[in-house]
Parts: sequence; C-alpha cells; structure tokens
Amino acid sequence: MSIANELIRDLEAEAKKTRAMLAVVPETKLDWKPHAKSMTLGGLAGHVAENPAWISAMLEDEMDFGAMKDYRPFAPKDRGELLAAFDKNVRAGLDAIRGRSDAFLLGTWTMRNGDKVLMSAPKHDAIRGTAIHHWIHHRGQLSVYLRLLDVPLPQTYGPTADAPSFG
Repeated sequence: MSIANELIRDLEAEAKKTRAMLAVVPETKLDWKPHAKSMTLGGLAGHVAENPAWISAMLEDEMDFGAMKDYRPFAPKDRGELLAAFDKNVRAGLDAIRGRSDAFLLGTWTMRNGDKVLMSAPKHDAIRGTAIHHWIHHRGQLSVYLRLLDVPLPQTYGPTADAPSFG
C-alpha cells in the first residue's frame, strides 16, 4: 500500500470519529470553558474542525508562522457551520493527498517561525503527527469538555459510558 493510501485510510477513519464528536457540541455553550486558561468550547471545536485544512500546507516544502500575521482561528457560530467547515477541510485534505507518490511524501517539510526552524520531518510524518495526531489530541480534549457539560459522548475507539456497546 502506498504512503498516500495509508494516510487517506487514517484520515477517513479519524474523520468519521471526529465528526461524531463535533456533531454533539452544544450550540448554546460555545463560549463556555472549563478553566480560565482553557480555550472556549467553540474555539476548541473550531480548532478541531480546522485541523484537516493544514494538510495541504504540509505538502508544501515549508510553512512559516511568521508570514501568517493575518491568520484568525476559525470560530464557528453554530453546529451547522462547524460541521460544514470540518467536512470541507477533510475533503480538501483528502484531495491534497490523493495521487501523491511515496517519493514526494518522503520529501522534507519544515515548520518555521521566521528564521527559527521549529521542526523538519518527512511530509507524510508531518501529516500524520502534526495534523492527524494533533487533531486526535484536541478531539480528546473536546471529549473532556463535553463530559464536563454532561453531553453524551459518541464512541471513538470503543464504547463509552454513554454508548456501552460496540454498535
């Protein structure tokens, strides 16, 4: 199996789990946060929805945060906007990966902030670690927010207290 096909398989599997989590985000609580140092629920959910959009940037040779001064994080107004953005970003990520050769995906991607190099890795590692795994990490945070709000959690890798069977 090609590296691109492996990434696509992982991305599709995680997208399905993530969409289910985003689908239960309560619209009336988007400004809520569990702690003064925490992001709001809407900010965290928006970050999760935005994450797949970064995949195409990881297929370039580098990404420079120093050049992104006009960047504003996605802040959804409601669940419909949240899910639409997520679906669009997943499609764009999948489309960006499709047809890429192993040789291309083994090429180096560099993340920098101006002159400071933050990391360099093969493009496929950057996609898996900095996009997909980063997104899984924030989905886990989102599940804690939702649990604190007493929102029933969908299954991710297995049953939850709210969905106790492998259905």
